Amino acid sequence: MNTAKTIQSALISVFDKEGLEPIVKKLHENNVTIYSTGGTEEFIKSFGIPVVAVEDVTSYPSILGGRVKTLHPKIFGGILNRQDHEGDIAQMEEFQIPQIDLVIVDLYPFEKTVASGASEADIIEKIDIGGISLIRAAAKNFKDTVIVASVNEYALFLDMITNGNGATTLAERKLLATKAFHVSSHYDGAIFNYFNTDETVYKASIADGQVLRYGENPHQKGFFFGEFDKMFNKVHGKELSYNNLLDVDASVNLMSEFKNDKPTFAILKHNNACGLATRNTMKEAYMDALAGDPTSAFGGVLIANGNIDLATANEINQLFCEVVIAPSYDADAIAVLEEKKNRIILIQNDVELPTKQVRTCLNGLLIQDKDNITDNKELLKTVTVTAPSEQEVNDLLFASKICKHTKSNTIVFAKNGQLLASGTGQTSRVDALRHAVEKANSFGFDLNGAVMASDAFFPFPDCVELAKNAGITAVIQPGGSIKDELSINYCNENKVSMVFTGTRHFKH
Repeated sequence: MNTAKTIQSALISVFDKEGLEPIVKKLHENNVTIYSTGGTEEFIKSFGIPVVAVEDVTSYPSILGGRVKTLHPKIFGGILNRQDHEGDIAQMEEFQIPQIDLVIVDLYPFEKTVASGASEADIIEKIDIGGISLIRAAAKNFKDTVIVASVNEYALFLDMITNGNGATTLAERKLLATKAFHVSSHYDGAIFNYFNTDETVYKASIADGQVLRYGENPHQKGFFFGEFDKMFNKVHGKELSYNNLLDVDASVNLMSEFKNDKPTFAILKHNNACGLATRNTMKEAYMDALAGDPTSAFGGVLIANGNIDLATANEINQLFCEVVIAPSYDADAIAVLEEKKNRIILIQNDVELPTKQVRTCLNGLLIQDKDNITDNKELLKTVTVTAPSEQEVNDLLFASKICKHTKSNTIVFAKNGQLLASGTGQTSRVDALRHAVEKANSFGFDLNGAVMASDAFFPFPDCVELAKNAGITAVIQPGGSIKDELSINYCNENKVSMVFTGTRHFKH
């Protein structure tokens, strides 16, 4: 069965006319009758191409300031009629409805208008009625009608009619209909989300997806849905993988805690920081971050909160790393970092991040607010007789920021603005602490005078006892256990200071 259909008539009514010219010229070349409205009509006429005004078909003018133009049975009948249905054929003739084989229409820029900060009145006027109806009608009737619902499909459609000598196949029409329903559903989702205030209802639609080389492992398919190019300028390196993107996400979230601090550098592996330091220069910050765990740093993701200069780049270049991220680089620093062909170099732009976190769970989704509380001096409550020194308070808050972004159960050791070690993702807090002590010792760190951060409370005093024996002098934790006094009493008896934040930072 031949499913190819030659286009003999077209309705064209678009807001964005960029890229439309070669299409209307090709349609005119193929002797297609063109119907149009308003600005699009004038645009087509400017090329000397004849156009039939929609008003001449409907015998009804555009009314209500242009809100009603195409909403008429003679237009929708021409689009929705079934060309192999005797009843439809008879009614088309009875009511003198013209056949419309092709619809090219786009939608008012609702999302751009919202993003511009426009008034509610202006936003409401950008809710398209006629356009969305035309798209749905033509897409529904893809068996007989062609729909081009976005400027993004102009090139594809032009290739179709050029290669098909003005005709399209059923498969091509169904493909364009699928793309059209994507346009309409995304548009409706954006409108709903603008109005919606009910947090128990969730709708999400991301227009552009990226196929990744694979997922977490080579046997898994992987995709990224988002606007990566808005957030980063990728200046060098291979394509980012699924795991790269997870590490980049963890890096960006962690470094946001240090955005306005002195030069700070972090190295992450498997979403956890294995090195982090704040210093007077970026090179010093990098060197001390690397010293935190030079073994795990191999193949990691590196991120800075400020400019990477040549001196820092020369040091980085001695390490095999997957990704380097910074808000800026000196030109000679980029030249050095580009010496490794596959190394990914990203310039991070100042882009607002989502306020919600979404992940799959069972046969649905889990959605939560981001953990947007950063522990600060005003939140601290000293619960021991011995109070932390000013330097210890600074280190406690430093350690707390890292702890917040480390997999639970976690313990973090820090001293003088440097991550010494952490115990990550352990099933018990004691194991996390022992792991941190072991790591610190293995890299030659002296824990005497260091501080400890915990993402949750201590139900027993065993953790503070182990910490004290390792040399820890100050502890930060949320508090809240019914047995808090056991840990507090131990600290008092052993001259260890402890502060409560009142905020738990689990990261599952």
